[in-house]
Amino acid sequence: MIIGASPIENDLVFREYDPKEHFVICADAGYETALRYHITPDLIVGDFDSAGKKPQGNVKCVVLPVEKDVTDTMYAVQKGFSRGFRRFVLLGCLGGQRFDHSLANLEVLQYIQEHGGTAVLADEHTKVFLIRDGRLRITDSKGATVSVFPYNGRSCNVSYSGLEYPLQRDTLTCGGLVMGVSNSVVKDRAEIRVHTGTALVVVYQP
Repeated sequence: MIIGASPIENDLVFREYDPKEHFVICADAGYETALRYHITPDLIVGDFDSAGKKPQGNVKCVVLPVEKDVTDTMYAVQKGFSRGFRRFVLLGCLGGQRFDHSLANLEVLQYIQEHGGTAVLADEHTKVFLIRDGRLRITDSKGATVSVFPYNGRSCNVSYSGLEYPLQRDTLTCGGLVMGVSNSVVKDRAEIRVHTGTALVVVYQP
């Protein structure tokens, strides 16, 4: 579990993803979120430019230089890989005041995928996945809104089932007129299959 610096307004996401079942790495001001929700991180990394102060106590902390080529979140993921982890949940990595950091965290998703891992970016209402030549199964989410976008390429070929507007091997293109925005889950089990290319899938549950 990577906890980033974007605000987490309540503990709903921690009820779904229990920190006690994860190795927790806080990136920069993510450790302040951990303190707020009484989470004890296993590791803290960052240059602490967004944190009010550097961490105190006995938790292992890696202080990074401000001038570097990757974000604190990317470094946290690299530390996770170095410890043998391949499944990641990234919290506190969406929204906030820095839209550029949200975009950067999509690059983190791609890094995880390209290095043999799987990941989800999540907050209390939204989950973001990158799917390449594979499938995403969605369960127990009737009424959720699903949007699909081609990513890291001009197009992706997809099929949907269990959604209000199904597709069968249709192609979504960047800037195209078949846009995969605001579909809806209408069955107990839904599936998005990506036949070619990479798709960015956003699931929003009010």
